[in-house]
Amino acid sequence: MKTRTSQSRLPRNVWIVAFTSFLTDVSSEMIANLLPLFLRNVLGVRTAMIGLIEGVAESTASLLKLFSGWISDRLRARKWLAVLGYAVSTLAKPLYFFARSWGLVAAGRWGDRLGKGIRTAPRDALVADSVRPEQRGLAFGFHRAADTAGALLGLVTTFFVVWLLQGSGGDLKAQTFRSLVLIALVPALLAVLVLAFGARDVPIDHSIGSPRFGFKSLGQPFRRLMIIVGIFELGNSSDAFLILRAQQRGLSVLGIIAMLIAFNFLYTLISTPAGRMSDRVGRKKVIIAGWWIYALVYLGMALARSAPQVVVLYILYGLYYGLTYGTAKALVADIVPSTQRGLAFGTYNAVLGLSDLPASLIAGLLWGGLGAWKGFGPAAPFLFGAVAAFLAMAMLIFWKPETKHT
Repeated sequence: MKTRTSQSRLPRNVWIVAFTSFLTDVSSEMIANLLPLFLRNVLGVRTAMIGLIEGVAESTASLLKLFSGWISDRLRARKWLAVLGYAVSTLAKPLYFFARSWGLVAAGRWGDRLGKGIRTAPRDALVADSVRPEQRGLAFGFHRAADTAGALLGLVTTFFVVWLLQGSGGDLKAQTFRSLVLIALVPALLAVLVLAFGARDVPIDHSIGSPRFGFKSLGQPFRRLMIIVGIFELGNSSDAFLILRAQQRGLSVLGIIAMLIAFNFLYTLISTPAGRMSDRVGRKKVIIAGWWIYALVYLGMALARSAPQVVVLYILYGLYYGLTYGTAKALVADIVPSTQRGLAFGTYNAVLGLSDLPASLIAGLLWGGLGAWKGFGPAAPFLFGAVAAFLAMAMLIFWKPETKHT
């Protein structure tokens, strides 16, 4: 019979990493969700270019996610690579303040994602190293809950800053955005300090030879899972398009922020119970449930005719995030050897990042076209995303992990 676990019994590292992510998301959410509005409303950038910026930002960091995870396996040390990644993201944020064209915005976004590419795999491997197998779902679910609670606080802060500086006006103003960037630097810096002084590396067996950089050793179940995830992610374009859809249906900047607050509140509530549930009923069932919700939300976004409809759908979108994001990372830890978790998490996050460029480009082109071609309109990228999700779901139902590692 399994021992009953709770957040209070999770190891110190899980709490430290969770608090670091909390602070980072307080900072990031003040900027990231308004960035497409800054590009569109202030700088006049077209949706295809927004998709390109978002896609390149993720994809250029994807190889770093891969290699930083492998390097942490080789070093048998996760902490300082994660600290470095958080520091790089913090140093990139001031570029948004000085941006007067899309080029500097793209550079800031690239630098921020570069930092995420360095930190993500070592951080996830540190969490997996720190907990027992029967706690993995709970640990990653709790981490996602803390991460999303930070996003919630960041959005609440953003709401009041926007309200104080520009009232309920429809479009985002440049000075409002730049004020938020300055405020966001404080929690970003604190996050780096918390991880640097609070976390401890977990000893890894040095009697085992240095892990080689090769995907074959990760096992066939893992490789097949990455193909399925890649198909799903090809239709999972940047959430910037959901935000633009909300504005296109008449939602003001304050309305969008309020919608994001409600989304993150639901996401926070769901993440920890979903992780705990995956420890009991299995990861695959929870992920499939999340992908069903995603597909239905995207179909709804394609058909939405009013701002209230978009708001309800976007809030329900939090169920998808809460059910899948922490659970998927726990699943990765389940099916690969402990000595190669860094490479496995790096590969998983690289698949997500490398898929983001074509996904966001496809979404931008389907929506707004390019040059003389005007595209198919706002509904098209959401229909495409729903079809990709249904296909990936069908494949995941028949996927079976052949091994389980502790």
